[in-house]
Amino acid sequence: MIQIIIGNIIAFIAAILMAYSGIIKQKKKILYVQTVEIILYTISDLILGGITGAVINAISAFRNILFYKNKLELKEKNIITVISVFFSLKFNNLGTIGIFPLISSLLYLWLMNIENIIKFKYLLIVTTVLWLIYDIYIKSYSSAGFDFINIFANIISIIQINNVKKKKNQVI
Repeated sequence: MIQIIIGNIIAFIAAILMAYSGIIKQKKKILYVQTVEIILYTISDLILGGITGAVINAISAFRNILFYKNKLELKEKNIITVISVFFSLKFNNLGTIGIFPLISSLLYLWLMNIENIIKFKYLLIVTTVLWLIYDIYIKSYSSAGFDFINIFANIISIIQINNVKKKKNQVI
């Protein structure tokens, strides 16, 4: 029981950092905050017994740094994919649910360059739903709560974007 509490406290701090990174306007500061956030999620997942989540989070920190430095090309994506699949399958201790972070990460890795904001938000919703299921399964309830808020915020954002587009089309 104590490890569930500790894991959720660490995940809650990580989730607060995730929310904070959303309002930061300097790329380097965003990267720093997100890297700390991912490290905290890695620790939380380890404490809660979610080894594949921890593996994927650690690899995601590396992916984000490459993306920030504009060094996330096809070769790097392929290497990250192979490493992610290998370590996720090797250390998966949760069966099918343990693969959800891998699927989420690979979807994001290969589609993160989507230019269309609505399609990108759908990508965020799908990948976050996978994490939501995983987080509930490993009892990371604070993460799951923020996952739900993130999904809801993206749905609202899509509705708002579509409403603005409809209004613009009516004006013409």
